[in-house]
Amino acid sequence: MLKLTRKTEYALMALGHLSRDENGATTKVREIAVTYDIPFPVLAKVMQRMARKGFVEPVQGAQGGYRLKTDLADVNLWQFLERMEGPLGLVDCVSEDECTQLSSCNIKTPMRVIDHTLKAVFTGLTLEHVIRPYAAMRGAA
Repeated sequence: MLKLTRKTEYALMALGHLSRDENGATTKVREIAVTYDIPFPVLAKVMQRMARKGFVEPVQGAQGGYRLKTDLADVNLWQFLERMEGPLGLVDCVSEDECTQLSSCNIKTPMRVIDHTLKAVFTGLTLEHVIRPYAAMRGAA
């Protein structure tokens, strides 16, 4: 089953929260964690990972925290998921050719078609498509 990890869900929630401020102000991890009932230590690690991947920018100091570093319209969902989750694929043979049954497999072609279709759909969605509706539901436009 294709399923996002909880950490990736938290990352999307945090990006949605950060996207509410269009002035580039910083937000503390604790504020996001409390607002969405996310365990603080887990979210802190997720934010660090997103900073390493270039999605958010850490700001030091008393007024520090995190702010968006990238325009959500410039990153498609597939790019985001691969950076956060690693290589994506419905089955291992789609992303790797290490399957011992690859030469005799009778489902590799249909699985690759499905994978290609999923990738096309996810590539066609930007983080803005995914996050802005969520932010709007939380009271921000």
